[in-house]
This record gives sequence, C-alpha cells and structure tokens, in this order.
Amino acid sequence: MLSLDTFKHYISLRVRFNEVDMLGVCNNAVYISFFEEGRLQYLKHLGLIPSGGLFSDGSLFFMVRNEINYLGHSHYDDELHIYNRVSYIKHSSYGFEHIVFNNTSQKIVAEGSGVIVRVDPETRKSTALSQEFFTVVQEFESNVRII
Repeated sequence: MLSLDTFKHYISLRVRFNEVDMLGVCNNAVYISFFEEGRLQYLKHLGLIPSGGLFSDGSLFFMVRNEINYLGHSHYDDELHIYNRVSYIKHSSYGFEHIVFNNTSQKIVAEGSGVIVRVDPETRKSTALSQEFFTVVQEFESNVRII
C-alpha cells in the first residue's frame, strides 16, 4: 500500500455529477481521468510541458499501462486529492504512482500506477527520454529509481 507522506505533489478536484453512476458512486472508469489530470499537472509543475503546449515540440508519449486498486468510494461533490509521483525512470519510459484521497471522508479510495513511453513520431518506436527529464525529476523526487 502506498503512503501519502512519500508524495510531494497533489491536485484537488470535486466529483462532478456526470462522474457518478446510477449506484451513487464515482464510476470506476473516471479514476483513469483523475490520474491523467494528476500526471499532466505534475509535469506542468516541474516545467516539463513545452512552452508552446503539449505536442508543440514534436515529442510523443504513449500511455502503455494503467492499474487501479479500488479501496473505497467517492460520491458527488466529494473533494478529492490526487497524489502523483514518478516512481522510476528507464531509458525511454517512466512510471507514475497515484493515490486518490477523499478529503470529505478522510479515506484513501484508490491507488494506482501507470507507465508512459516516449515514442519517435516517425518510426513509432520507443526513444530515449531527455536528460532534462531525468535531471528535473531526480531533483524533485529524491527516491525516484533509475533503472
């Protein structure tokens, strides 16, 4: 189980009406969107989004894996904190970890992880991450593993 005290970054959001299913809980598929928003805001916070916006530098990144463990429920208008961190970096890929903390109930309701690969836009083959990426993430995440 992941621990909140090992995360330096989080975003806050509220569960919207359209994210709640007919059982009255936040639909399980919505958590993927929460993780995605957390990842983008994390990269933005670290200054790793190109100044011209996403995709403006010609780089491509593919999400190749998502994993979620559901531990509880969220409901309409609950305030959630989505905690995000890069847990490891390889030559052309890196792993994110996430915790969804329901600030309304004061409980962790989900945890998850994902893998992102940098891809050459022409060949669609994996390609090396930039040295800047390694440096910036290592400066922010003291426990990131370099594999």
